[in-house]
Amino acid sequence: MPRTARLLTLLGTATLALSTFAQTPAQPPAPHPVTLDDLFRFHDVANPELSPDGQWVLYTVAHTDEEKDKRLTDLYITRFDGSETLQLTYSVDNSPSQPRWSPDGKFITFETDRPGKAKGTQVWILDRRGGEARQLTDVKGHLGGYAWSPDGKKLLLAITADDDDKKDPKAGDKDKKDEKPKPVVIDRYHFKQDVEGYLSDNKHELLYLWDVDTHKLEKLTNDINHDENDPKWSPDGTKIAFVSNHDADPDRTTNTDIFVVDTKPNSAPKKLTTFDGPDGGRLAWSPDSKWIAYTQGSEPKFEEYDQQNLAIVNADGTGQRLVAPKLDRGVRNPVFSADGKSITVLVEDDRNEYPAEIDIASGSVKRLLDGDGVVTALNEAAGKTVVLRTIDTAPGELFAFDNGQLHQLTHENDALLSELKLGKTLDLEAKEKDGATPHSLLTLPPDAVAGKKYPMLLRIHGGPNGQDAHAFTIERQLFAARGYAVLNVNYRGSSGRGKAWQQSIFADWGNHEVADLLASVDEAVKEGYADPDHLGVGGWSYGGILTDYTIASTTRFKAAISGAGMGNPIGLYGIDEYVHQYNTELLPPWKAQETYIKLAYPLYHADRIKTPTLYMGGDKDMNVPLNGGEQMYQALRTLEVPTELVIYPGQFHGFTKPSFIKDRYQRYFAWYDKWVLNKNTPMPAKDASKAAE
Repeated sequence: MPRTARLLTLLGTATLALSTFAQTPAQPPAPHPVTLDDLFRFHDVANPELSPDGQWVLYTVAHTDEEKDKRLTDLYITRFDGSETLQLTYSVDNSPSQPRWSPDGKFITFETDRPGKAKGTQVWILDRRGGEARQLTDVKGHLGGYAWSPDGKKLLLAITADDDDKKDPKAGDKDKKDEKPKPVVIDRYHFKQDVEGYLSDNKHELLYLWDVDTHKLEKLTNDINHDENDPKWSPDGTKIAFVSNHDADPDRTTNTDIFVVDTKPNSAPKKLTTFDGPDGGRLAWSPDSKWIAYTQGSEPKFEEYDQQNLAIVNADGTGQRLVAPKLDRGVRNPVFSADGKSITVLVEDDRNEYPAEIDIASGSVKRLLDGDGVVTALNEAAGKTVVLRTIDTAPGELFAFDNGQLHQLTHENDALLSELKLGKTLDLEAKEKDGATPHSLLTLPPDAVAGKKYPMLLRIHGGPNGQDAHAFTIERQLFAARGYAVLNVNYRGSSGRGKAWQQSIFADWGNHEVADLLASVDEAVKEGYADPDHLGVGGWSYGGILTDYTIASTTRFKAAISGAGMGNPIGLYGIDEYVHQYNTELLPPWKAQETYIKLAYPLYHADRIKTPTLYMGGDKDMNVPLNGGEQMYQALRTLEVPTELVIYPGQFHGFTKPSFIKDRYQRYFAWYDKWVLNKNTPMPAKDASKAAE
């Protein structure tokens, strides 16, 4: 073949190959295990609200802006049939919250502190058909919440007075900056609260009626001395129910009651409930405006092991009773049926949470949704129901719910999930000598092989009033992606297993819980999932406290991480926000010295601890202050046990700064890898504040 002809043949073949390549669609990359680069790619769906006609769902979507180092939230609406979704806001700094439909369904309102004619957080209004949002209210003080009247003529506002209200309105920013700080003078029994700080005054959240047309603001009740929380309009618009504590000194009790008041300014509220404990939660009116559904908690001394039960009371104060007294599970979010004969609630039940219908007359309970998962919110209107549901392998999304069937409406994380390879979560159950049967969740690495033993992390939930459930948890998947099996145990004290299970650790911390944790680890080893020579432990809040109890009880763990924990209760008496629990559950220290010493065995017997332990916390945490971790860190440093203390500036009990959340995970990985796997994983910079810059 002549050289020219041969060249043309080769060029033609190459052109054909290129043409074929160009026509072949690019293959998506193979799914990968979750990494820290994926951490802030997830979106959080929340706050579903059906329109009055049931045709649209209003909701929020939150995402992380890493450059601004903050979370931002926007409003969306989607048709109930899922055929159309619209984004309504595009937040840059001032995110909207508490979205609501106007009663006629034409407008959407929300709270935000974006700049407007009035300063601070206000209610803004947006035409559903489009256009810019405009500021609706112009009130002074801190706006805590709001609700439309059924006729759409008024807003019910919950307002707490601000110190700024007393200052000269003509004072500029420079005057405020130059103002000298004043001493904080305290005389309250309960004088500090996480996020709020020192409670140096007796300001109360009070209810006001605000006229939409005239902007006239009027006090609803004739009471200014008690908080008025969680209000709910009756369907006929004539009454408002709310929750309040009218005890002689509300600081000294956990009691709350249901009150009702006429929807006229300066009306006298009437107390409806008499239980000497918490009555409240999210209130619901019957369609005929005669009955109020609410949740009643446990007796006051069990405040940290509280199980909410469904209750009803007539608006005239008669007929107060539990609706399903035989249901030994916590419930919340009551919603009356259209005929007023049943109430739908969300039931927390052994690693799951689902909607159930309770017949008012008989108290019979009917589960409405089967399968593993957690329904975190439920909303109904015009005979339609929408739920927010999450499972082990997917964050919460909105679903239309009808006759036990789910139809997915939002798909905020579908694209991301298609790129990820997730670990499988299994149920695990252990049995102890005393007959206790702790239930757990075990998440395996994405490519787990049957019969292979994996290094395992025992990660302990806080509370203790809470449960690890079949819900998407990024922490589990991050650890699983690094080759760890992750064990989450619902130890005694957890919710979801009934009152006796919760209350069994009353004034006996670090005993049954540790037995349950270790028995569950034994079960994971016995079943062949966990390598007994490569174990780690850790948790946050009560999970951090139990970490200290656990490493003071055994040396089997190679590494521990205690976040916002403590090992000496008396060291936090008067330092944290739990004075009522100390004085009612443990009794004051001068009356129960032996109890406090017994519960402080992590510190008083710190010489038993051999596990390398990382301590962490926020310097603004008043829930479980940093003091608790500092004491344990100092003890281990004194004993020359490998330890480290990481302090996050400006952070409360729950972290809010994304860069610090990421930094915390990096330190988790490095600590466990070093001591459990003997693997050198780089730590972030020692100064956590520099990592956020």
